Amino acid sequence: MQKVNLAVRIAKKSFLEKKILNPHVLILGDNQKVLKDIKDTYEHQVSLIYIDPPYNRGDDFKFYKDTKNHDEWLEEMHTTILELREFLSAEGSIWISIDDFEMAYLKVCCDEIFGRENFVSTIIWQRRNTRENRKIFSNNHEYVLVYAKDINKFKKKRNLLPATQKLLDRYKNPDNDTRGPWQSVTLSVQAGHAVKSQFYTIVSPTGKKHKPPKGRCWIYNEERMQEEIKNNNIWFGSDGNGVPRLKKILDVSKLGVVPETLWNVEFAGSTKEAKQELLALEIYDEDVFDTPKPEQLIYRIMQIATNENDLVLDCFMGSGTTAAVAHKFGRNYIGIELNRKVYKYASERLKKVCNGESGGISSALEWNGGGEYLSCEWK
Repeated sequence: MQKVNLAVRIAKKSFLEKKILNPHVLILGDNQKVLKDIKDTYEHQVSLIYIDPPYNRGDDFKFYKDTKNHDEWLEEMHTTILELREFLSAEGSIWISIDDFEMAYLKVCCDEIFGRENFVSTIIWQRRNTRENRKIFSNNHEYVLVYAKDINKFKKKRNLLPATQKLLDRYKNPDNDTRGPWQSVTLSVQAGHAVKSQFYTIVSPTGKKHKPPKGRCWIYNEERMQEEIKNNNIWFGSDGNGVPRLKKILDVSKLGVVPETLWNVEFAGSTKEAKQELLALEIYDEDVFDTPKPEQLIYRIMQIATNENDLVLDCFMGSGTTAAVAHKFGRNYIGIELNRKVYKYASERLKKVCNGESGGISSALEWNGGGEYLSCEWK
């Protein structure tokens, strides 16, 4: 693949005239102003918003101050998230990184903006797997709050995560089924909402009789069950006397796993890995960011919440992780950053991405480079 090193400059006027739709673009400017200016173009167009705002812990970091008054911080977050809501498509979602210091207040704020019924979940991310001995507790986790524009529509869009090898290993073929490997799953469900036709006796090919367990019923009525048995979709064990179970064929199964809410470092990376990813780019002329997010964390979010060519928005761009992951993963993106020096680092990072840098999730996606991104200074 041809290597590129392109950051195409685009004027604010061209952007606002809608000459560019769903671009790869980094914007240098105040997110409040930029969001208001681009709202008409991108309203209801964004599938995923990910933001990693200041946590308001009273720290002064290398690239920004995190020392706002609580009320001021909360008002600013409310204003920003309320603006962001209008960018989300009907099935879109917003994911917000935060820690214990303001998480509870931020959740109440988001409940007000999105409605409690559109709260999806709280992800607990293990940001470190080493012990901090200088504090009362070793704080090893952060949160990601997840809200949907419309939870019912997001539920239909939400992707399963790819099946793990552990899951695939469950599929065997002990009866040499011509359809290939399969695994068995239970044929009974809780009887709370059952109808009379779900209670009956199944007779195995060897003549053994099976009733549903106490408090449960069969998932099919008797007529449907007999059809499934006839079609070799029910497994009675190797000797034909086992409790009947449904055969789930690998080739016709929608393989994947429902996302869980506990994300360990093996699954989603750590802050330490994130710093190593940034240092490997060799673009920093001073110490690296204090609290970057690993590409693996953002990749997991995009796996769940987006499909190819969906538009992703990050208005607290920082080191550019969201844009980097989106570029490698075939998503469109808009990243907004206020600090000029931080923006420069993010822009240099995207040049490396276009040129095929091998860090982060590159190997998992077999990323070899390509594409370009637009650079726009909002004056």
